[in-house]
Amino acid sequence: MRVNVNFAGPWQHSSARARGFAQTRRPTGEWNWDGKRLMTLRDFIRGEHINLALSGNTKDEILAEMVASLNLPASDAAGLLRILQRREGLGSTGIGRGVAVPHCRTPLVPRLRVVFGRRTGGIPYDAIDSQPVSYFFMIVAPPAEASNDYLPVLGRIAQLAKEPDVPDRLGQVRTPAEFLALLSEKNV
Repeated sequence: MRVNVNFAGPWQHSSARARGFAQTRRPTGEWNWDGKRLMTLRDFIRGEHINLALSGNTKDEILAEMVASLNLPASDAAGLLRILQRREGLGSTGIGRGVAVPHCRTPLVPRLRVVFGRRTGGIPYDAIDSQPVSYFFMIVAPPAEASNDYLPVLGRIAQLAKEPDVPDRLGQVRTPAEFLALLSEKNV
């Protein structure tokens, strides 16, 4: 008995499926088996959450600047800063190559948000490679989110940071639009 199994996805032309041929080209981005586009970092970063001129000289000053970009009420911003500082106290989120990913879950934010910041020259951050950190990706999310994107977002940032050219390119971007274009180019 011969079984004809067609693995064609929704991105393939219906006549190609009918003939049993699968097109190899898909739309840009990654897709799951159901034909739904997978999340990317761009889904969580807005232009106003990109600061290419952080000025802080310490970990706490950098975190405060990044929290401020979320435009939370003052008491919520202070609470979020304390939570991030407490998380950093457990162990540095400096992942090496000049990148840190401070992150936490808190009921102070209604949805997952990512903030990017760049500090020219870097600051001491107790990163795993003992190098100064210049590039900061802050992730904040509510304790329970329906989409559960917190860990995948963290993974995407780690994936981006491992790319050989990324630290240099992060240092060269001049505008939030160029930063977002880099994320699109890297497909994270």
